[in-house]
Amino acid sequence: MGRVQIGEFEELVLLVVAILNDNAYGISVMEEIQSQTGRKINISAVHSALDRLETKSFLKSEVGGATAERGGRRKRFFKITVAGQEALNAIREQRNKLHDQIPSLGLKYVSI
Repeated sequence: MGRVQIGEFEELVLLVVAILNDNAYGISVMEEIQSQTGRKINISAVHSALDRLETKSFLKSEVGGATAERGGRRKRFFKITVAGQEALNAIREQRNKLHDQIPSLGLKYVSI
């Protein structure tokens, strides 16, 4: 795979879609990001990132059935593609390579 061009927020969204698997739609992605990171984000930012990732072929979507709880509106569910998984793997590999080059400063991690 060539060079992966996604921002930090897009990476978070892509990771969360992969984690949520069959239950990844706008609100569930937003809530999971907030739960996992403590960041407050708005739904329009999530929808924009989902659309960009689908345009880049890292995600695919399909529309689910209408539900009474949503006033008859249908949810758009997202799944990670093979290209999306490869992108996450490439990003992780690059970050690990950089982390491995950080010189030791004699600091030790203390478990609390």
